[in-house]
Amino acid sequence: MQDSKNTHQGEKANRAEAGARTSAPPGPETVASSSARPLTARSVIASTLLGMTPPRLPTLLLVRSGELFGISAGTTRVALSRMVAAGELEADGAGYRLAGHLLNRQARQSASRSAVVRPWDGEWTMAVVVDGRRSAVERGELRNAMRVLRLAETREGVWLRPDNLAPGSAPEAEAVVTAQCHRFTAQPVDEAAPALAGRLWDLEGWAARTHQLQAEMRGLVGRLEAGDTDALAPGFVTSAAVLRHFLADPLLPSELVTDSWPGQHVRTDYDRYDHAFKTVWRDWFRDQ
Repeated sequence: MQDSKNTHQGEKANRAEAGARTSAPPGPETVASSSARPLTARSVIASTLLGMTPPRLPTLLLVRSGELFGISAGTTRVALSRMVAAGELEADGAGYRLAGHLLNRQARQSASRSAVVRPWDGEWTMAVVVDGRRSAVERGELRNAMRVLRLAETREGVWLRPDNLAPGSAPEAEAVVTAQCHRFTAQPVDEAAPALAGRLWDLEGWAARTHQLQAEMRGLVGRLEAGDTDALAPGFVTSAAVLRHFLADPLLPSELVTDSWPGQHVRTDYDRYDHAFKTVWRDWFRDQ
Protein backbone atom coordinates (compact mmCIF):
# COMPACT_ATOMS: atom_id res chain seq x y z
CA MET A 1 0.00 0.00 0.00
CA GLN A 2 2.85 2.43 0.86
CA ASP A 3 4.24 2.21 -2.69
CA SER A 4 0.87 3.23 -4.11
CA LYS A 5 0.67 6.23 -1.76
CA ASN A 6 4.16 7.36 -2.70
CA THR A 7 3.36 7.30 -6.40
CA HIS A 8 -0.11 8.82 -6.04
CA GLN A 9 0.87 12.43 -6.69
CA GLY A 10 3.31 11.65 -9.45
CA GLU A 11 0.75 9.64 -11.41
CA LYS A 12 -2.28 11.79 -10.70
CA ALA A 13 -2.26 13.14 -14.24
CA ASN A 14 -2.29 9.63 -15.67
CA ARG A 15 -5.28 8.72 -13.53
CA ALA A 16 -7.18 11.80 -14.64
CA GLU A 17 -6.41 10.99 -18.26
CA ALA A 18 -7.65 7.44 -17.79
CA GLY A 19 -10.82 8.65 -16.12
CA ALA A 20 -11.57 10.75 -19.17
CA ARG A 21 -10.72 8.04 -21.73
CA THR A 22 -11.92 4.87 -20.01
CA SER A 23 -15.19 4.07 -21.74
CA ALA A 24 -15.23 0.40 -20.76
CA PRO A 25 -13.80 -0.38 -17.31
CA PRO A 26 -12.95 -3.95 -16.45
CA GLY A 27 -15.25 -6.84 -17.16
CA PRO A 28 -13.04 -9.75 -16.10
CA GLU A 29 -12.96 -12.80 -18.28
CA THR A 30 -11.73 -16.03 -16.78
CA VAL A 31 -9.92 -15.49 -13.52
CA ALA A 32 -12.27 -16.92 -10.91
CA SER A 33 -15.71 -17.91 -9.80
CA SER A 34 -17.19 -17.29 -6.37
CA SER A 35 -15.89 -20.66 -5.17
CA ALA A 36 -12.39 -20.43 -6.70
CA ARG A 37 -9.08 -19.74 -4.97
CA PRO A 38 -8.11 -16.10 -4.31
CA LEU A 39 -7.20 -14.02 -7.32
CA THR A 40 -3.57 -13.53 -8.25
CA ALA A 41 -1.99 -10.27 -9.36
CA ARG A 42 -1.63 -11.62 -12.88
CA SER A 43 -5.28 -12.64 -13.13
CA VAL A 44 -6.49 -9.27 -11.86
CA ILE A 45 -4.29 -7.44 -14.37
CA ALA A 46 -5.39 -9.67 -17.24
CA SER A 47 -9.06 -9.44 -16.41
CA THR A 48 -8.97 -5.68 -15.92
CA LEU A 49 -7.37 -5.12 -19.32
CA LEU A 50 -9.55 -7.71 -21.04
CA GLY A 51 -12.52 -5.51 -20.24
CA MET A 52 -10.99 -2.35 -21.70
CA THR A 53 -11.55 -0.87 -25.17
CA PRO A 54 -8.80 -0.29 -26.13
CA PRO A 55 -7.11 -2.76 -23.74
CA ARG A 56 -4.70 -0.27 -22.16
CA LEU A 57 -4.46 1.40 -18.72
CA PRO A 58 -1.97 3.52 -16.78
CA THR A 59 0.09 1.60 -14.24
CA LEU A 60 -1.58 3.27 -11.26
CA LEU A 61 -5.03 2.02 -12.19
CA LEU A 62 -3.74 -1.52 -12.58
CA VAL A 63 -2.10 -1.25 -9.17
CA ARG A 64 -5.34 0.00 -7.64
CA SER A 65 -7.24 -2.90 -9.19
CA GLY A 66 -4.98 -5.27 -7.29
CA GLU A 67 -5.54 -3.39 -4.06
CA LEU A 68 -9.24 -4.21 -4.28
CA PHE A 69 -8.17 -7.76 -3.41
CA GLY A 70 -5.45 -6.96 -0.90
CA ILE A 71 -2.66 -7.36 -3.47
CA SER A 72 0.20 -4.98 -2.71
CA ALA A 73 1.46 -2.47 -5.24
CA GLY A 74 4.86 -4.16 -5.30
CA THR A 75 3.33 -7.55 -6.09
CA THR A 76 1.30 -6.07 -8.93
CA ARG A 77 4.34 -4.32 -10.39
CA VAL A 78 6.31 -7.59 -10.34
CA ALA A 79 3.41 -9.33 -12.11
CA LEU A 80 3.36 -6.58 -14.75
CA SER A 81 7.06 -7.10 -15.47
CA ARG A 82 6.63 -10.86 -15.73
CA MET A 83 3.67 -10.51 -18.09
CA VAL A 84 5.73 -8.25 -20.36
CA ALA A 85 8.52 -10.85 -20.39
CA ALA A 86 5.96 -13.55 -21.26
CA GLY A 87 4.59 -11.53 -24.19
CA GLU A 88 1.18 -11.02 -22.56
CA LEU A 89 1.60 -7.25 -22.13
CA GLU A 90 3.48 -4.43 -23.80
CA ALA A 91 4.62 -1.24 -22.10
CA ASP A 92 2.67 1.76 -23.39
CA GLY A 93 3.99 5.05 -22.08
CA ALA A 94 3.10 5.22 -18.39
CA GLY A 95 0.93 2.12 -18.67
CA TYR A 96 0.47 -1.26 -20.29
CA ARG A 97 -1.62 -2.83 -23.05
CA LEU A 98 -2.60 -6.39 -23.85
CA ALA A 99 -0.50 -8.38 -26.30
CA GLY A 100 -0.13 -11.90 -27.66
CA HIS A 101 -2.62 -14.58 -26.73
CA LEU A 102 -4.49 -12.25 -24.36
CA LEU A 103 -5.51 -10.09 -27.31
CA ASN A 104 -6.92 -13.20 -28.98
CA ARG A 105 -8.75 -14.06 -25.78
CA GLN A 106 -10.31 -10.61 -25.70
CA ALA A 107 -11.71 -11.17 -29.20
CA ARG A 108 -13.20 -14.52 -28.13
CA GLN A 109 -14.65 -12.91 -25.02
CA SER A 110 -16.35 -10.21 -27.08
CA ALA A 111 -17.78 -12.76 -29.51
CA SER A 112 -19.03 -14.96 -26.68
CA ARG A 113 -20.77 -12.08 -25.00
CA SER A 114 -22.52 -10.93 -28.17
CA ALA A 115 -23.41 -14.52 -29.17
CA VAL A 116 -23.79 -13.70 -32.86
CA VAL A 117 -24.79 -16.75 -34.90
CA ARG A 118 -25.95 -17.38 -38.47
CA PRO A 119 -29.33 -18.81 -39.46
CA TRP A 120 -29.06 -22.59 -39.39
CA ASP A 121 -29.93 -24.72 -42.43
CA GLY A 122 -29.69 -28.06 -40.62
CA GLU A 123 -26.14 -28.88 -41.68
CA TRP A 124 -23.30 -29.75 -39.29
CA THR A 125 -19.59 -29.16 -39.69
CA MET A 126 -17.40 -32.18 -38.96
CA ALA A 127 -13.65 -32.50 -38.43
CA VAL A 128 -11.91 -35.89 -38.58
CA VAL A 129 -8.33 -36.27 -37.41
CA VAL A 130 -5.97 -37.35 -40.21
CA ASP A 131 -4.08 -40.63 -40.04
CA GLY A 132 -0.56 -40.57 -38.69
CA ARG A 133 1.29 -40.04 -35.45
CA ARG A 134 0.81 -36.77 -33.60
CA SER A 135 2.78 -35.52 -30.63
CA ALA A 136 1.20 -34.81 -27.27
CA VAL A 137 1.70 -31.10 -27.95
CA GLU A 138 -0.17 -31.35 -31.25
CA ARG A 139 -3.01 -33.25 -29.64
CA GLY A 140 -3.26 -30.63 -26.92
CA GLU A 141 -3.26 -27.83 -29.47
CA LEU A 142 -6.08 -29.52 -31.37
CA ARG A 143 -8.24 -29.94 -28.28
CA ASN A 144 -7.74 -26.30 -27.38
CA ALA A 145 -8.60 -25.25 -30.95
CA MET A 146 -11.77 -27.34 -30.89
CA ARG A 147 -12.76 -25.69 -27.61
CA VAL A 148 -12.24 -22.24 -29.13
CA LEU A 149 -14.31 -23.22 -32.19
CA ARG A 150 -16.96 -24.89 -30.00
CA LEU A 151 -16.78 -28.31 -31.61
CA ALA A 152 -17.55 -31.36 -29.46
CA GLU A 153 -15.99 -34.82 -29.79
CA THR A 154 -18.54 -37.48 -30.67
CA ARG A 155 -15.90 -40.22 -30.69
CA GLU A 156 -12.12 -40.25 -30.64
CA GLY A 157 -10.88 -38.09 -33.48
CA VAL A 158 -14.31 -37.02 -34.74
CA TRP A 159 -15.63 -33.55 -33.85
CA LEU A 160 -18.99 -31.96 -34.64
CA ARG A 161 -21.15 -28.90 -34.25
CA PRO A 162 -24.08 -27.27 -36.05
CA ASP A 163 -22.80 -25.06 -38.84
CA ASN A 164 -24.21 -21.80 -37.52
CA LEU A 165 -21.09 -19.84 -36.54
CA ALA A 166 -19.47 -17.29 -38.81
CA PRO A 167 -16.10 -18.45 -40.16
CA GLY A 168 -12.93 -16.49 -39.60
CA SER A 169 -13.53 -15.49 -35.98
CA ALA A 170 -10.58 -17.55 -34.68
CA PRO A 171 -8.05 -17.93 -37.51
CA GLU A 172 -5.31 -19.44 -35.34
CA ALA A 173 -7.62 -22.19 -34.11
CA GLU A 174 -8.88 -22.78 -37.64
CA ALA A 175 -5.29 -23.20 -38.83
CA VAL A 176 -4.62 -25.87 -36.19
CA VAL A 177 -7.74 -27.80 -37.21
CA THR A 178 -6.89 -27.52 -40.90
CA ALA A 179 -3.39 -28.88 -40.26
CA GLN A 180 -4.59 -31.92 -38.33
CA CYS A 181 -8.05 -32.74 -39.69
CA HIS A 182 -10.15 -33.30 -42.77
CA ARG A 183 -13.28 -31.13 -42.78
CA PHE A 184 -16.75 -32.21 -43.95
CA THR A 185 -20.31 -31.00 -44.04
CA ALA A 186 -22.71 -33.58 -42.61
CA GLN A 187 -26.21 -34.29 -41.33
CA PRO A 188 -27.24 -36.87 -38.72
CA VAL A 189 -29.41 -39.66 -40.18
CA ASP A 190 -29.77 -42.11 -37.30
CA GLU A 191 -30.22 -39.66 -34.43
CA ALA A 192 -32.42 -36.57 -34.09
CA ALA A 193 -30.40 -33.37 -34.10
CA PRO A 194 -31.64 -32.15 -30.67
CA ALA A 195 -30.77 -35.53 -29.14
CA LEU A 196 -27.31 -35.40 -30.70
CA ALA A 197 -26.74 -31.91 -29.30
CA GLY A 198 -27.82 -33.10 -25.86
CA ARG A 199 -25.30 -35.94 -26.07
CA LEU A 200 -22.42 -33.75 -27.21
CA TRP A 201 -22.88 -30.95 -24.68
CA ASP A 202 -24.00 -30.89 -21.05
CA LEU A 203 -26.85 -28.51 -21.74
CA GLU A 204 -28.60 -29.11 -18.41
CA GLY A 205 -25.35 -28.40 -16.55
CA TRP A 206 -24.74 -25.20 -18.48
CA ALA A 207 -28.29 -24.00 -17.83
CA ALA A 208 -28.05 -24.83 -14.12
CA ARG A 209 -24.82 -22.89 -13.76
CA THR A 210 -26.43 -20.01 -15.66
CA HIS A 211 -29.24 -19.80 -13.11
CA GLN A 212 -26.68 -19.76 -10.27
CA LEU A 213 -24.83 -16.87 -11.87
CA GLN A 214 -28.04 -14.98 -12.50
CA ALA A 215 -28.82 -15.28 -8.79
CA GLU A 216 -25.35 -13.94 -7.93
CA MET A 217 -25.86 -10.97 -10.23
CA ARG A 218 -29.28 -10.23 -8.75
CA GLY A 219 -27.70 -10.21 -5.29
CA LEU A 220 -25.11 -7.63 -6.34
CA VAL A 221 -26.73 -5.42 -8.94
CA GLY A 222 -28.90 -3.53 -6.46
CA ARG A 223 -25.86 -2.74 -4.32
CA LEU A 224 -23.90 -1.60 -7.36
CA GLU A 225 -26.71 0.57 -8.67
CA ALA A 226 -26.85 2.17 -5.22
CA GLY A 227 -23.14 3.02 -5.52
CA ASP A 228 -21.91 0.51 -2.90
CA THR A 229 -18.13 0.32 -3.42
CA ASP A 230 -17.94 -2.70 -1.10
CA ALA A 231 -19.63 -4.63 -3.90
CA LEU A 232 -16.73 -4.02 -6.29
CA ALA A 233 -14.53 -6.93 -5.25
CA PRO A 234 -17.28 -9.58 -5.27
CA GLY A 235 -18.69 -7.91 -8.38
CA PHE A 236 -15.34 -8.31 -10.14
CA VAL A 237 -15.28 -12.03 -9.33
CA THR A 238 -18.86 -12.55 -10.50
CA SER A 239 -18.11 -10.76 -13.77
CA ALA A 240 -15.18 -13.11 -14.30
CA ALA A 241 -17.37 -16.15 -13.70
CA VAL A 242 -20.12 -14.96 -16.06
CA LEU A 243 -17.76 -14.16 -18.92
CA ARG A 244 -15.97 -17.48 -18.49
CA HIS A 245 -19.37 -19.15 -18.59
CA PHE A 246 -20.19 -17.41 -21.87
CA LEU A 247 -17.06 -18.98 -23.36
CA ALA A 248 -18.48 -22.41 -22.50
CA ASP A 249 -21.79 -21.71 -24.26
CA PRO A 250 -21.97 -23.98 -27.35
CA LEU A 251 -24.03 -21.28 -29.13
CA LEU A 252 -26.46 -23.79 -30.57
CA PRO A 253 -29.25 -22.91 -32.99
CA SER A 254 -32.60 -22.25 -31.34
CA GLU A 255 -33.92 -25.40 -33.05
CA LEU A 256 -31.69 -27.53 -30.82
CA VAL A 257 -32.51 -26.07 -27.40
CA THR A 258 -35.70 -25.74 -25.39
CA ASP A 259 -37.81 -22.59 -25.18
CA SER A 260 -36.52 -22.11 -21.62
CA TRP A 261 -32.86 -22.04 -22.69
CA PRO A 262 -31.35 -19.13 -20.68
CA GLY A 263 -28.59 -18.09 -23.08
CA GLN A 264 -30.09 -14.77 -24.17
CA HIS A 265 -31.67 -13.96 -20.79
CA VAL A 266 -28.35 -14.21 -18.94
CA ARG A 267 -26.71 -11.92 -21.48
CA THR A 268 -29.43 -9.32 -20.98
CA ASP A 269 -28.99 -9.62 -17.21
CA TYR A 270 -25.25 -9.24 -17.59
CA ASP A 271 -25.57 -6.08 -19.67
CA ARG A 272 -27.42 -4.38 -16.80
CA TYR A 273 -25.02 -5.81 -14.23
CA ASP A 274 -21.93 -4.80 -16.20
CA HIS A 275 -23.18 -1.23 -16.62
CA ALA A 276 -23.73 -0.93 -12.86
CA PHE A 277 -20.33 -2.43 -12.09
CA LYS A 278 -18.48 -0.16 -14.49
CA THR A 279 -20.21 2.95 -13.16
CA VAL A 280 -19.12 2.21 -9.58
CA TRP A 281 -15.65 1.17 -10.76
CA ARG A 282 -15.11 4.53 -12.52
CA ASP A 283 -16.34 6.53 -9.55
CA TRP A 284 -14.17 4.54 -7.12
CA PHE A 285 -10.98 5.22 -9.07
CA ARG A 286 -11.76 8.92 -9.48
CA ASP A 287 -12.14 9.20 -5.70
CA GLN A 288 -8.74 7.61 -4.95
